[in-house]
This record gives sequence, structure tokens and C-alpha cells, in this order.
Amino acid sequence: MTEKNKYHPVQAAMWMVLAGASFAVVNTTSQYLSANLGLHSTVVAFFQYFISFICMLPWLLNAGLMTALKTQRMKAHVFRVILAVIGIQFWMAALAYPVPIWQAIALIMTSPLFVTMGSALILKEQVGLARWMATLVGFVGSLIILAPWNDDFQLAALLPVAAAFFWAGSSLMIKTMADTESEGSLVVYLLILIAPFNFILAVPNFTAPTPGMWYLLVLSGVLVALAQWSIAKAYVKADASFVQPFDLIKLPLNVLAGWVVFHYVPPGALWLGSALIVGATLFILQKEKNMPNSV
Repeated sequence: MTEKNKYHPVQAAMWMVLAGASFAVVNTTSQYLSANLGLHSTVVAFFQYFISFICMLPWLLNAGLMTALKTQRMKAHVFRVILAVIGIQFWMAALAYPVPIWQAIALIMTSPLFVTMGSALILKEQVGLARWMATLVGFVGSLIILAPWNDDFQLAALLPVAAAFFWAGSSLMIKTMADTESEGSLVVYLLILIAPFNFILAVPNFTAPTPGMWYLLVLSGVLVALAQWSIAKAYVKADASFVQPFDLIKLPLNVLAGWVVFHYVPPGALWLGSALIVGATLFILQKEKNMPNSV
């Protein structure tokens, strides 16, 4: 990151908000395609990420595709993408069930908490008592949102938590690969491999989208690419410790999108549980900033 590009906090925040808004539209579109129009979630995932890859291809070529393809750890790239794809499939299955978007997006925000656990238990990094307590508080927040003690609790509500778990695993893989792999290599292999893996999972349920479905698939695929581009731009314009909290704007944006499209009205427990998750996440991010070599 150059000095010229490093300090543009307002621009960075705007790019991150744009990413959150894009994902909010993608999530509502995905749920509408699966739950309302009947297109299988695996097929939705394949087309979304394939279209996104096509949109990102000019950027990949301009960024130096052949250089980024040079790697010493091909198996690690494949394993990381497999974890990411499993997370995508759990997420799309949650939207297809349908798990209300307000509940799904709040639960997916537990991913940084899983990263903290994995860093300590798998990577053997030092995690202090304060961060363990923050992680516990975050999971208490997720329990408040899940409300497994209620009679109307459905096991499908755990699908976003499963997605968060596997996406955390993909993030942990980045930590293990950062010593030998460039950022370009990590991005390129993710974009190249994610669509083929999604296609393999979509084959048993494959049906041709109708013309009306195509409009929504193209829209969501383009917005996935826009969101990824916006996140990359945000991290170029400001430090990660400043940018990351703006990712939390996705919660109210998704709640709003779910209300507009599906008339979902979240209960008060959402805001209490989300406050605990958000507070725990911000605390962990602050600790990450102060102690960059541990989680």
C-alpha cells in the first residue's frame, strides 16, 4: 500500500458500505430465486460465482494473472477454496430454506469468533483471557438470536452458523499461507477454483434458469463482483483495522432488504444478540490492531 493511497478513510468507508449494500441485494435475490422461484440453491451459487468470475476476469488479467498463478502450495489453495465453497453452500441452503435474512446475516457474523478459536486451538497462537471472554459473549449473542429453547426453533437456523464456521476455516488457511503466497495468488486461485467446485455440486440438481431467473442471476453475479471489488478498494484506501468495522453495516442493510422484499420483521432479540456479537467482534478487532502477531 503506497502512502498516496493509504490514508483515505472516508473513501474506504464508502467502499465498504457499497460492498455491504451489494451483498444485501445479493442475499435477497438469492433467497427469492431459491425460496420463491424454486431454483436450487446449488445452481444459484454456481451461476452467481461464474458470472462474478467473468466480471472479474479483466481485472485478473490486468493484475498479472500468470504471475499470480505461480504458487508453492497448490494443495493448500485447493483446500482453502473447498472450505470457502462449503461455506457458500451452507449459506445458500440457509437462504433457500428459507432462514429469515435478519437471522441469517446476524449469525454469519460469528465467523470472526470461530477464527479466534481456531487461531488458538489449531494454529497454537496466544489468545488472552479477554479475547476468550469476548468470544464467549459473541456466542451468547448468537444463542439469543437462535433461541433454541423456543418451540418454533428449526435446525435449519444452524446453517448460517455452519457457513460462518467453514468461512472461518478458509480465513485460517490464509494465515497459514501468508508466509509463502502473495495476496494476488490468494485472490486469483479463489476466483478461478470457486466456480468449478460450485458447478460440481450443482450438477445433481441442475435445471436451466427461466428468462426471468436470468435477470436476477446476472444482477446478483455482477453485484458479487462489485462487492469483492469494493472490499479490495476499501483495504487499499485505509488500514484494515479502520476498514473492518464498517463491514458490520451489512447487518442493518440486510435487515432492511429483507423487510422490503419479504416483509421480515425481526424481533427485539435480534438487536440484543447482534449487539453482543458486534461488541465482541469490535473488541477482538481492536486487540488484533494492538497485537498484530496474535488473535
